[in-house]
Amino acid sequence: MPIPDEVTGEEIDRSVRQELMSLPKTLAEDVAKNLVMVARLLDEDPERAYEYSKVALRLASRVGAVREAAGFAAYGVARYAEALNEFRAARRMMGSTHLWPIMADCERGVGRPERALAMAGEPEVKQLDRAGQVEMRLVAAGARRDLGQADAAVVTLQSPELASTAVHPWTARLRYAYADALLAVGRESEAREWFAKALEADQGGTTNASDRLAELDGIEFVDALDPELDAELDQDAED
Repeated sequence: MPIPDEVTGEEIDRSVRQELMSLPKTLAEDVAKNLVMVARLLDEDPERAYEYSKVALRLASRVGAVREAAGFAAYGVARYAEALNEFRAARRMMGSTHLWPIMADCERGVGRPERALAMAGEPEVKQLDRAGQVEMRLVAAGARRDLGQADAAVVTLQSPELASTAVHPWTARLRYAYADALLAVGRESEAREWFAKALEADQGGTTNASDRLAELDGIEFVDALDPELDAELDQDAED
């Protein structure tokens, strides 16, 4: 896989560089460059990120950070069973619980929501930081909905973090999930209120709360560059 000349490998996190010090210098540099490409492409081109992760994995499969990156890359292209295997390997090597929520979400991805719910009740959850615990709550609510337990999903999301007026990186997603869960059980007015709260907190545009609000308000957006729309307008003008 080609790597741009400006990528040196120094861009990766210091803790990852320390892990790579166990490798010969040239090999460590090659692995680091591929990990940089995974991080760069994960959102904009997940398939290419996945390919770079496979290169890194081939070069250094015994490095925990490489297995973790491969897990995220596989997760990004919906290869959930593969992602779960990589995350499990990374967790064994690194001894950390921070991957617990995404591992649970992988269980949902492979069709085992009941396993995701079981993981939400495991002792590892108590070792997560606040952001991780919120993420686990989101996964558990999703698992409830997978199982057709829509009302339970609403209850699962009710928490001090949801009630707080403080805005954190996860606030918009939590409020959005709660609004969506409310809508699923027919509580439309409450859902609208929470979509609005999600929009207020969504400084990075991580949700489509504005679109959901527009839907609830009966507003339909039209693409001004749509050629089919232009043809319709021309026909109306002729008529």
